[in-house]
Amino acid sequence: MCRTVDLRQAVLARNDDSARELRAALAARGTVAVNLLSSPGSGKTALLEAELGLARRRGLPVAALTADLATENDALRLARSGAPVKQVLTDGLCHLEARMLAGHLDGWLPQDCRLLFVENVGNLVCPASYDLGESLRVVLASVTEGEDKPLKYPTAFGLANLVLVTKTDLAAAAEFDEATFTANVRRVNPGVEVVHTSARTGEGVGALLERATAVLDGAEPHRPVMSAGPGHSHGPSQTPGHSHSHGGGHSHAHGHDHGLSHTHDHGDGHAHGHEHTVAGEAR
Repeated sequence: MCRTVDLRQAVLARNDDSARELRAALAARGTVAVNLLSSPGSGKTALLEAELGLARRRGLPVAALTADLATENDALRLARSGAPVKQVLTDGLCHLEARMLAGHLDGWLPQDCRLLFVENVGNLVCPASYDLGESLRVVLASVTEGEDKPLKYPTAFGLANLVLVTKTDLAAAAEFDEATFTANVRRVNPGVEVVHTSARTGEGVGALLERATAVLDGAEPHRPVMSAGPGHSHGPSQTPGHSHSHGGGHSHAHGHDHGLSHTHDHGDGHAHGHEHTVAGEAR
């Protein structure tokens, strides 16, 4: 008797198993992973560099792994913070997966690291469906990308525990409509907090570190807004293991099982791509 197997779901199910294992392993050592997703050019690296520098000045042990299709540019920039940094080159793969991440962390992640920031490949499509074993998922969007991004990428924004608007120093020039953007975020993710940031002016710098540190201390990753304003709506706290649905009947569990499907199957699941370690010193 023939049996139909949905390869897409099988790939994601295997990734979810790896993510649960990695999340448990990180928790056992007292480390929280933060998964950062955005489009290319959102200012993710600049903001992360500022957050890493702030963490270092506060004496908080942090590290960063950054993934790109090519170049080590982001790792070199992040290393200026003085934090341990590893660059992973994915050889064309458009996202990280949990087993890949675990392989790159093995033997590299400092034992005393408390916060691991993972700068995912610049892409709001494929990375959105892959749980990396993170305890906090953050989506960034710059004011130059337009107010409709949350509606165009509902999976990415719908699974976010925190949304960061970047490059706010350019908001006036870009004619960015803050109320419309926030309303669109809340349409796909009711109650999620939206924070405005600018790595250039310092606005909002520290908000990401504050949220990550709170999760490290046991707080829920998804902190609903406490007061309503234009475009604001309240919704239930979305925490790891609590699922909700988006359009098309897809159900997603925050921090655990991300049910949208992709057709990528990467064979043995070993760490793919090349890795380079930079930590503010000659490699």
